[in-house]
Amino acid sequence: MLLNSTTRGAGYAIFILTMMNLLNYLDRYVPSVVKDLFKHDLKLTDFQTSLPITGFVIVYMLSSMMFGALADRFPRKILIAAGIALWSLATALAAFATGFWTFMLARALVGVGEAAYATLAPALLSDFFPPERRNRILTIFYVAIPVGSAMGFILGGMFGEMYGWRAAFLICGLPGIAMALLALWIRDPGRGRFDLDADVTPPKWAQAIGLLLRNREYMLVVAGYTVVTFAAGALADWFPTFLQRHRGMSIEESGHYVGLSAVVGGLFGTIIGGFLADKLKAWTRQSYMALSGWSMLLATIFGFFALTLQNAMGAVTMLFLAQFFLWFYNGPVNAMLTNCVPSALRVRAFAFTILLIHLLGDAISPTIVGLASDYIGLQSAIQLVPIAMGIGALIWLYTWRTLPERVVTESV
Repeated sequence: MLLNSTTRGAGYAIFILTMMNLLNYLDRYVPSVVKDLFKHDLKLTDFQTSLPITGFVIVYMLSSMMFGALADRFPRKILIAAGIALWSLATALAAFATGFWTFMLARALVGVGEAAYATLAPALLSDFFPPERRNRILTIFYVAIPVGSAMGFILGGMFGEMYGWRAAFLICGLPGIAMALLALWIRDPGRGRFDLDADVTPPKWAQAIGLLLRNREYMLVVAGYTVVTFAAGALADWFPTFLQRHRGMSIEESGHYVGLSAVVGGLFGTIIGGFLADKLKAWTRQSYMALSGWSMLLATIFGFFALTLQNAMGAVTMLFLAQFFLWFYNGPVNAMLTNCVPSALRVRAFAFTILLIHLLGDAISPTIVGLASDYIGLQSAIQLVPIAMGIGALIWLYTWRTLPERVVTESV
């Protein structure tokens, strides 16, 4: 049984938080597929079309630090519900943008709402389950990322093609406001029910950051996560436009194929990656890192061919394979982040992870590719994606080979 050795309400929490994670990524990727539509309407450059996602991520990562502290004072489910309502409303408000700055403001507000959810939801879920079962549970939770991303591409492309980019934001944003109410029925099991340090007071931010920076396992995992996030952010933001400009696809077609590759490759990649990571424990130490490193290396190879094959369907086929292996890391890496820190530090660890992976990852990668595209063309600029994937693979493979197996989580 899935819910053995868990607290009451775990099933509802998994279902609702996973569905909300789906909406999280749906709203995040609508702008990427309708990029050329609002670029033309609002009279923007390629560089300017990527600045809103940079603004979103900067606000997102800074707000994550704030919610990491607020979680000690207010019920986590209240903060999560408020975040979902805010990001959904902000997504819909982008439909009324009149220029660059109003569009930028709407997307930045999405970051505030998503920060509440992304910081608190994984830590809340982890408190329902013992450490040895968190990879499986977080794999279920993170399956929503490729599915939600796919829905953002597919629905954004469909509504954008049929009704225009403003309708795409409005239609995709509003349902989340109703969904936010469901978060209020989540039962909070309390922090650290399955951890030895449940009664330890969470450290202040200054102390927490010092503890995290000295945690070699945590920092190596996050280093690879950061470079992979750099690659994933640029790929998601620019690949639909790449297919439109360089492979002759329409907006709806590019959204359909990128979305389909995300949902099929990402869904099966996340599930199989989580399953194999546990099975590999019998064959190698640090199985989560072994699986993440080797799969990312395969994603790098297929990602390179997705950007270099001239045939449109060949490029899409390679994208499917790249997405499949790209998402293997999702459950294992987040399970490692959960298990390598004490429960009193867990919310701050996720908040600090969000800060690092976005500050040095997808906060800057779409803008770097957009700026480079204005000078050397998108065909050349987007090659940064497989380069970053390869670096992430090497970091995780190094982690696999050098770190001893962690057995017991230490207290603060």
